[in-house]
Amino acid sequence: MMIQQRITPAELRSKKWFDDVDDPGMSALYLERYLNFGLTREELQSGKPIIGIAQTGSDLTPCNRHHTDLAVRVKEGIRDAGGIPLEFPVHPIQETGKRPTAALDRNLAYLGLVEVLYGYPLDGVVLTTGCDKTTPACLMAAATVNIPAIVLSGGPMLDGYHKGRTVGSGSIIWEAREQLAAGEIDYDGFMDLAAASAPSVGHCNTMGTALSMNCLAEALGMSLPGCASIPAPYRERGQISYHTGKRIVDMVWEDLKPSKIMTREAFENAIVLASSLGASTNCPPHLIAIARHMGVELTMDDWQRLGYSVPMIVDCQPTGRHLGERFHKAGGVPAVLAELIKAELIHEDCLTVNNQTLGDNSREAFTHDRDVIKPTDDPLLQSAGLMVLSGNLFDNAVLKTSAIDETFRKRYLEDPDHPNVFTGKAIVFEGSEDYHQRRNDPDLGVTENSILFIRNCGPVGYPGSAEVVNMLPPDSLVKQGITSLPCVGDGRQSGTSGSPSILNASPEAAVGGGLALLKSGDEVRVDLNTRQVDMVISDHELDERKANLVLPALDNQTPWQEIYRSMVGQLSTGACLEPATLHLRVVDEKGLPRHSH
Repeated sequence: MMIQQRITPAELRSKKWFDDVDDPGMSALYLERYLNFGLTREELQSGKPIIGIAQTGSDLTPCNRHHTDLAVRVKEGIRDAGGIPLEFPVHPIQETGKRPTAALDRNLAYLGLVEVLYGYPLDGVVLTTGCDKTTPACLMAAATVNIPAIVLSGGPMLDGYHKGRTVGSGSIIWEAREQLAAGEIDYDGFMDLAAASAPSVGHCNTMGTALSMNCLAEALGMSLPGCASIPAPYRERGQISYHTGKRIVDMVWEDLKPSKIMTREAFENAIVLASSLGASTNCPPHLIAIARHMGVELTMDDWQRLGYSVPMIVDCQPTGRHLGERFHKAGGVPAVLAELIKAELIHEDCLTVNNQTLGDNSREAFTHDRDVIKPTDDPLLQSAGLMVLSGNLFDNAVLKTSAIDETFRKRYLEDPDHPNVFTGKAIVFEGSEDYHQRRNDPDLGVTENSILFIRNCGPVGYPGSAEVVNMLPPDSLVKQGITSLPCVGDGRQSGTSGSPSILNASPEAAVGGGLALLKSGDEVRVDLNTRQVDMVISDHELDERKANLVLPALDNQTPWQEIYRSMVGQLSTGACLEPATLHLRVVDEKGLPRHSH
């Protein structure tokens, strides 16, 4: 299956900028300014590939900041393999720093990166990824442009510890807010717990969205084997940066593009891996978005059909016990794939960036740490994938069934007459501000039989779709030991949260989805057997509410918010900018851009 070298120096894209003998005037114009910081004419006209390094690290993106150091090793690898590195910035996307939500900027970073990869003299690119949205943004752009590309993830932080126990990034925040609500810790105690979970450079050390998406990038075949889980401070992170730099040069000569790697079968592999990891609920919209920009059809039905029955075999927080450093030592993605290959759940012949198949890379990579990575015939949980639900409240929503703990299951899902079915009275919040303002209002009448709803938090409504669905019950219930209620919303929740919320509801309330019709006090029935969630009202009442529905006015705070809202689709279809999905493989389809002068 190996691809042999077939591109010649004369066929490099960069040659059309820097060494076009048929158009010396334009070549001189492009060339001369790239000499002014020390590059030489001999280098740029040598027939060596020009390799971009898409730099997502900055002071505004602490999860990726060490990429500014790792880029040195990437450049050394590129140079040693006979390439010329050119590093450039990518619009910052930091999950914990950007308001109103980093999800708003995923598509903005994607657009900017497409323009760079298409419009500048680049033959290939190293995509530096890490924090949640940087991985899909980079892969979406690489898919759209379709030049040789390879993912270098930054890796998770070291495992966090507090008073002798592991504390995971993000996950400890949700635990700490419960302790604060119960009066068990104060403000300073909350801050101490949060700080203990972030002991080093790197992204989340839990199996949140960051680690999940970088694992999926590896399963797609877009990064070198083992790349996803190497902790950020480890020496191996610098070593794989060097090897990634070397490898992208060979990929250019081999013309090994994303379209040859990110096939339908590769996306199916990613879904299977996500289920086995207990991965983030943010994975479906991101993976679907990448697939759409690659021209591969992928839907929420595929997540239900391919992913739900897959066993969870990785014991990592938030649904398990361990953290990213231990996961890496247990073998990381290759060891998980080895188990899935043994169970015949993986397409082994998918090509990867190292010019080997996924099977060849992973088939023998079994773990030596069964506390972290289980065999598929003795998993942590059977049928652990995301459940896709529908009903008169939405067409699509997801439930992370692996996050359903024993207490929640006993309270809501073990009625002997109606197993896996529960009903409750709706308590509806109009966005996160309304929730935080009224959560403890006794007039709401919240009981353990209530279902908390939050709406107008999707791609259009928020805008961007915020991580707000995992709502804490009122303090009065938390003090009674009831730390989670059923929650439903058209927003998302953090991948570090172990809450069994029903989220990503599509279509969202802001565009007229069923959640917009719900009223506090309505009875809602959730049936996990039929995967249905419905407000129990008459057809006449439902029709009347539809006829009288007035959608909320949208307050755009920036020009980008207005542009985004006018073009964005729903979470069920990837929350893409819909016009952008029409532009596929632009280098192949459109050729070179027009000259600038």
